[in-house]
Amino acid sequence: MSESVLVTGGSGFVAGYVVRELLARGYRVRATLRNLGRGDAVREKLAISGDLSFVAADLLTDDGWDAAAEGMDYVVHTASPMPVGEHRGQDITTPAREGTRRVLAAARRAGVRRVVLTSSTAAAIPAEPGAPADENTWSDLPDKPRYVYPRAKTLAEQDAWRMVRGWSGGPELTTVLPANIQGPALDDDLSPSVWLIRLMLTGKMPVLPPVGSSIVDVRDLAVLHAEAMVAPAAAGQRFIAAGEFLWLREMAAILRDRLGDDAAKVPSRQLPKWVVRVAAPFNAEMDQLVPNLGVRARLSSAQAEKLLGWRTRPAAESLIDTANSLFKLGLV
Repeated sequence: MSESVLVTGGSGFVAGYVVRELLARGYRVRATLRNLGRGDAVREKLAISGDLSFVAADLLTDDGWDAAAEGMDYVVHTASPMPVGEHRGQDITTPAREGTRRVLAAARRAGVRRVVLTSSTAAAIPAEPGAPADENTWSDLPDKPRYVYPRAKTLAEQDAWRMVRGWSGGPELTTVLPANIQGPALDDDLSPSVWLIRLMLTGKMPVLPPVGSSIVDVRDLAVLHAEAMVAPAAAGQRFIAAGEFLWLREMAAILRDRLGDDAAKVPSRQLPKWVVRVAAPFNAEMDQLVPNLGVRARLSSAQAEKLLGWRTRPAAESLIDTANSLFKLGLV
């Protein structure tokens, strides 16, 4: 394989598995990091041989992006901040949108063939809660703090489509919209979705909010990115990546049933909806839960199944593998 791929956000959860999948397929991979000093740690956690290099680039600056994209055949843009951890309480819309524009512009200048953008099912929320959602669905949400993440993902993806459709001569664009991403953690820099499982296992979530989500395994998500990158039928398409829907109480029950004593601290009691609503004005996390209270998402991955032959594994398998990885890393 002589083709090269740039993967942005190389230290991230999704990016790590995308890099591993691409290396396993024989691609040369270049990954962006904000701090090149993390390169050795990233290489170690991926635990796979192959042609992997790193380049410094930041979503908020122009520096480094042309050098990062130079000579690349494809770009997989996974980097985007979330309103947790170091980005808690910060503006995440600006880096999401500006970063996407910088990556696409650099890809165009470098003559990249196709860009695969990691969006989110948060960009495909139907106007009526619980209504079916597919690739034709776009979120249209008010500019309020509780919607900051879905708005950031929606606006960034819309920017990307607008840019590409205004150009002639490429690059092509494909977007992947994952739901709740589970699967084995590679290190202690946990994604918010995996952090949720850790909270359950450690007893730091004493009660369960009445919310749920569709599950996608990060290993299968990496496969979808790799297939969407090269499949002729994927050009110009959005792909929802979502498996079965589980309420938090169902996730907790799976952990308790499958892990026995190791899940002794996993909660079983569910928080009433009214408690979440009362607490919402005083707690940002509770406020973000309000739109999803009692809402069963109905997400369809039929397009990925039909065009790319893609499916994700059973949600229970993903959740147990997530939990076992946390035990192995000593995080529980």
